[in-house]
Amino acid sequence: MAAEIQHIVFDIGKVLIHYDPHLPYARLIPDEAERQWFFDHVCTHAWNIEQDRGRRWEDAEALLIAEHPDRAEEIRHFRRYWHEMVPHAYDDSVALMLGLIEAGHDVTLLTNFAADTFVEARGRFPFLDRPRGVTVSGEVGLIKPDIAIYETHATSFGLDPQKSLFIDDALVNVEGARAAGWHAVHFTGAETLKRDLAGYGIRA
Repeated sequence: MAAEIQHIVFDIGKVLIHYDPHLPYARLIPDEAERQWFFDHVCTHAWNIEQDRGRRWEDAEALLIAEHPDRAEEIRHFRRYWHEMVPHAYDDSVALMLGLIEAGHDVTLLTNFAADTFVEARGRFPFLDRPRGVTVSGEVGLIKPDIAIYETHATSFGLDPQKSLFIDDALVNVEGARAAGWHAVHFTGAETLKRDLAGYGIRA
């Protein structure tokens, strides 16, 4: 028998909106090998995730510019052209989420996102205001897959973890939710998500 799910929690990046830092940098650093070196050694995922944890962009840029002064402008471009990294929403996923809300399901959002870029995203993608609420990592100083952020979200929105279903494109974050006592599914596309929800008795 499927677990009773009363709360559905969506990630945002690569679930509801597209994110790819290579998009502006394909223009800014045209050479593919050099661009990959830049992401591997300068503006790395580990560097960027700290903005999701709450570090200010000014501090993040200063740190890297001190290490790579010859790359100063390319480093500043990361925030400057962030809007190009999120060019569009995934219409099928958004429609699925909105359909769940309209059907009466309790839907919230839990995202690793820098606080200021989330404000920008919210302005561009109004559907982000449709769920009951959102926990933004950069605002609470915690990031997935830390168990603490799932606990913070559950406390903030009155969720019973055992009756909560989390949806994320990153398997490590799915595993973090499960470690926090939630149900969770790995997002690979809207059609697969529909089948996953059906497995919990939820029509989408």
